[in-house]
Amino acid sequence: MKLDFNLQLFADSEKTEKPTPKKRKDTREEGQVLQSKEVTAIFILLAAFLGLKIFGKYIINNLIEFMTNTYKTIVDVDELFHENNLMIGFTKIIIVFFSAIAPMLLISFLAALIINYLQVGFLFTTKPLQIKLNRINPIEGFKRLFSKKALVELVKSILKILLIGFVGYSFIEKNIVKIINLSNLESTIILKNFAGMVFGFSIRIIGVSAILAFLDYMFQWREYEKELKMTKQEVKEEYKQTEGDPLIKSKIRESQRKIAMSRMMHDVHKADVIITNPTHIAIAIKYDKDLYHAPYVLAKGIDLIAENIKKVGKENSILLVENKVLARALYDTVEIGDLIPENLYEAVAEVLAYVYSLRDDF
Repeated sequence: MKLDFNLQLFADSEKTEKPTPKKRKDTREEGQVLQSKEVTAIFILLAAFLGLKIFGKYIINNLIEFMTNTYKTIVDVDELFHENNLMIGFTKIIIVFFSAIAPMLLISFLAALIINYLQVGFLFTTKPLQIKLNRINPIEGFKRLFSKKALVELVKSILKILLIGFVGYSFIEKNIVKIINLSNLESTIILKNFAGMVFGFSIRIIGVSAILAFLDYMFQWREYEKELKMTKQEVKEEYKQTEGDPLIKSKIRESQRKIAMSRMMHDVHKADVIITNPTHIAIAIKYDKDLYHAPYVLAKGIDLIAENIKKVGKENSILLVENKVLARALYDTVEIGDLIPENLYEAVAEVLAYVYSLRDDF
């Protein structure tokens, strides 16, 4: 037994077509945008590091000043551990701490806003907050848990831990002697050397994180574009929704042509003259000095339409004048309802004068 398969069905179900502007717009409104969390994280980390570099002295001086003033005001150690005094002291510590790191927090917050805006742009939508049943479906949840995306995220996390761990281990191994010898130095020198090591370690971590962020962004872009791709059937359906069904549009155009043709044929009886080719072209001309300063075309057509125009003209006793050159020129250059152009004034005027003279004779 021979089985026939329609391979076109498989082709139509594959996402091979580039996303249309409407597809991108609809996806964006759904809250699905190109965004890398790693890029956001590295920019916030870099902003916090720069904030610490700029406001580090301000933070340390504030904390030292607070601790100095606190210890100076201690008169009785027992009073220090009193419930009310502990609460007051704890509150002061919280206030001083947050006021000290406020510049860093502000810089990090602005960095998060800027990088998210650069990645996504301005977008406000509540659609991602809408309840979807597939989110609470355990089967769908299980699929997401073991999906390709979840596996990639796991690999990324492991890779990040390994790389940062390797960088940290290498840095400590290289500076282990210096770290051990810090205990033999004065407190100010210890603080200065420790700050230098923290700076060097942070630079390395930021460098590794920046590379990972770049790779993650390229991966997210590739996956985003892949998810946006459409099947041939989806493109056809979207075209029908936006442009209309081609069959329906064809029928509408046909109806419009019939209506226009009917209106045109209805106006033929108003014509002063019909200029012919004589067999292929017919142009119905009307001159009304109260409406326009020049004659205008009431109807025009070729072949079968021209025959119908001449037929209506004969039925209404409208004179048919044969002028091949003028008929072709009018048909090619003047649309229905348009005035006769200046370069054809003289030729049309001669025809009309001839028609009017025949009327006067009768």
